Amino acid sequence: MSVREPSCRRSFFPSVWNEVPAPAVQAVLRQAFGRWGRPARLRLDNGWPWGGWNDLPTALALWLVGLGIELTFNPPCQPQHNGVVEKAQDTGQRWCPPADCAGVAALQEQLDAMDQLQRDEYPYVEGHSRSAIFPGLCHSGRSYTPAWEEQAWDLSRAEAYLSASVAVRQVGKKGQVSIYAWRYSVGSRNQGQTICVQYVPEEKGWLMTDHEGKTLRLVPAPEITRERIRALDISPK
Repeated sequence: MSVREPSCRRSFFPSVWNEVPAPAVQAVLRQAFGRWGRPARLRLDNGWPWGGWNDLPTALALWLVGLGIELTFNPPCQPQHNGVVEKAQDTGQRWCPPADCAGVAALQEQLDAMDQLQRDEYPYVEGHSRSAIFPGLCHSGRSYTPAWEEQAWDLSRAEAYLSASVAVRQVGKKGQVSIYAWRYSVGSRNQGQTICVQYVPEEKGWLMTDHEGKTLRLVPAPEITRERIRALDISPK
């Protein structure tokens, strides 16, 4: 991905979106928050790295919640719920055809110029630009710096968000289930059973229950820490 001037509204990934590493997305979000301010809420798609089509939040989602940002996920296969962004993507492709650019840097430069033109110069209402009509969009009023994140990122917010999800797992032949790609033992006597897994903030662990709600095990969750979530490192490499 090209990370350039802090005035950029969008950045170009020269690959299929669901193959972009989450840390690269995080880096660009930090850049955007520094320029435009932290949003109160983000509307996200369901695929990687946002939701990952799984039953537990991704590390990127937990990191965003820890910043005090509310997350709203679009219903699957219903792009009309995100119409403004979808239309902006269409406009970007028409104004800056990737095939006409010499490379990634050239495309990013054209996108930057297009964003500035559409935002600050292109007539929107009665000859006024979007920036003139909506001056509050220039900054959310919620500042962001790396130093601020270091002090203010809140694990308890991420833990509360995570605890609202219930994961369904089938116990394998060795009596184990997978949570964020880590293997946890439930006991060989439970193999083949379908169980529920939920994070318990007070215990800093995973509560495993059977279909009747009976507790099978409560195991520590060492991957759910401030350091690991902020580093997007809650799954084994």
